[in-house]
Amino acid sequence: MKTRLILLVTLISSLAFGHEGVELGPNGGRILEFSKDETMHGEVTVKDGKYHIALLDKDMKPVATDKQTLTATTGDRSSPQKLAVEKDAKGFALPLVKAGEWLILQYKNTPDSKTITARFEYNTATCEECKEPEWLCKCKKEEGKQ
Repeated sequence: MKTRLILLVTLISSLAFGHEGVELGPNGGRILEFSKDETMHGEVTVKDGKYHIALLDKDMKPVATDKQTLTATTGDRSSPQKLAVEKDAKGFALPLVKAGEWLILQYKNTPDSKTITARFEYNTATCEECKEPEWLCKCKKEEGKQ
């Protein structure tokens, strides 16, 4: 009985969290919110073994980097690791985390503004429906389903 219950819970969990159905940006990258009112977004793409994070406004148009800052952390809570973040006119670049690890980003629009935290799991497993990595899954969850 206990084995069946564990199997049932595992099955339901995998169905509930199988597809991420994330918002994708104009360059096909994952959109993260960098504001409380959806006026600033970060579009995360991977190129040349690095994450590239472009800043986008509310209309998903590019924003030049100026006074904005970004810090990145990964790893276990007991021993988090800071990642080196490079800044250029188009946004930020940082090293990839290992598959299955979380990337935690802390964004500030200006040195005096409040920090906005965004995070996602770098899930590289392939979605069976859209054939994309789960962290870029195009499938949307159906209404009423998890």
